[in-house]
Amino acid sequence: VHLAESGGGLVQAGGSLRLSCAASSSMSVIGWFRQAPGKEREFVSAITWNSGATYYSDSVKGRFTASRDSAENTLYLQMNSLKPEDTARYFCAVQLTYSGRIRYAPDYSVWGQGTQVTVSS
Repeated sequence: VHLAESGGGLVQAGGSLRLSCAASSSMSVIGWFRQAPGKEREFVSAITWNSGATYYSDSVKGRFTASRDSAENTLYLQMNSLKPEDTARYFCAVQLTYSGRIRYAPDYSVWGQGTQVTVSS
């Protein structure tokens, strides 16, 4: 599976961005993680592809919305009410076979190159 992310950029606090992750083939779980300089990679959101169930970290719940286009094997992350603390490089990742753990980064076997999101105050 190859992943291609897009949609990052610079936005003011309170603004919105939409990230996209196009996968070259199907998967069981597809999600977003982010990593800020000097910090560990953290879970943001994920979708179990067949059921469409969505998961969010507490820090983004209510502000970010994940959705998918099954025909295009594409995951979207609509990010609203962005805060400076959302600034990070956002990575798309997949589990080819669902491990049972959504938020655990080592269970994701394929990763994209990432897209930078910068939120100014």
